[in-house]
Amino acid sequence: MTAAKLRVGAVNYLNTKPLVYRLERLAPEAELVLDLPSRLADGLASGRFDVALIPSVEFFQDPNYRIVSDACIGCRGPVLSVKLFCRVPAEKIKRLALDEGSRTSAALVRILLKQRFHIEPDLEPLAIGAGIDDTDADAVLLIGDRAIHSPAVRFAEVWDLGDEWCRWAELPFVFAMWTARSGVDLDGLETALGEARDLGVAHIDEIAAIEAAPLGLTVPQCAAYLRDHLHFYLGPRECRGLKLFYEHAVELDLAPSGRSESILRPQTAAGSRRYVAQSSAPSR
Repeated sequence: MTAAKLRVGAVNYLNTKPLVYRLERLAPEAELVLDLPSRLADGLASGRFDVALIPSVEFFQDPNYRIVSDACIGCRGPVLSVKLFCRVPAEKIKRLALDEGSRTSAALVRILLKQRFHIEPDLEPLAIGAGIDDTDADAVLLIGDRAIHSPAVRFAEVWDLGDEWCRWAELPFVFAMWTARSGVDLDGLETALGEARDLGVAHIDEIAAIEAAPLGLTVPQCAAYLRDHLHFYLGPRECRGLKLFYEHAVELDLAPSGRSESILRPQTAAGSRRYVAQSSAPSR
C-alpha cells in the first residue's frame, strides 16, 4: 500500500518562490499546494495540511506547532513589500486600514505604533485587491506589489515596516516559517525544505526572469527585491526577533499568553548545533 503524501502548503507569492524552488523534485513524498496565507493557517489547524509556510503570528496561536526548517521569509532591513502609508503624521493616526492579506504585518504595525507613540488606532479591514484610495483612513497598510508600486509623494509619512522594526528592535523580523502539526512524521522533509531554499537562493536571477513581468517589475527589480530585501535563513538573531515579536503580540492580545519564558530552544540536528524556534506552552 502506497503511503499518503505529506500535504505541504505555501503561498503563491513572489517572496515564497525561493523557498519552494524544485521542492517537489527534492521531496517526491510531498504534495505542494499553493493557497492564501489565511487559508494555509486554517488548513494547518484543521489538518488539511501537514506542514505549511504560515505567518509568524499564526505560529503563536497553537502550542503544539513546531518549526521544522531554518528556511523562512524574513528581513534584516527594508522589506519593500510591506508599507504603511500615512495621510497624517504617524503619531496622530486615529483610523488605520489593514490589508487583509497579512495578519502578521497587521500585528507588526500595531505593535510599532503602540511602542513608539503609545497609540492604538481604530481598525478597519482593507479587502485584498483594494487600494489606498478605497479608504479615507488616516493610514493604510499595504503588502505585496501594491506596496511596491504605490507612490509615496502624496503622503505625510511612508513606513517600510521591515526597516522600522529592524531599527527599533535592532533585530531581524520573521514574517513566515515552515510549521508542522504535532505528531506529523516528516520523513526527511526538513532536509528537502532547506535544500529547496538553498537552490532557490542560488537561482534568484532565474526566478526573477520568470516572475517579474506579471508583477509589473523589471527583472533587475525583481532580483534585487529577492536578493537584497528578503532573508531566507532562520538563525539565532531571527529567533530572538521572533521572540520579541511574540512578547509584544501578547501585550496587545494578538497572541495567547502562558508560553514559556523563551520560544527559542537549542536543538541538535544532523550532528550540528542549530537554533530553532518551538512552541513551548503546555499541551492542551
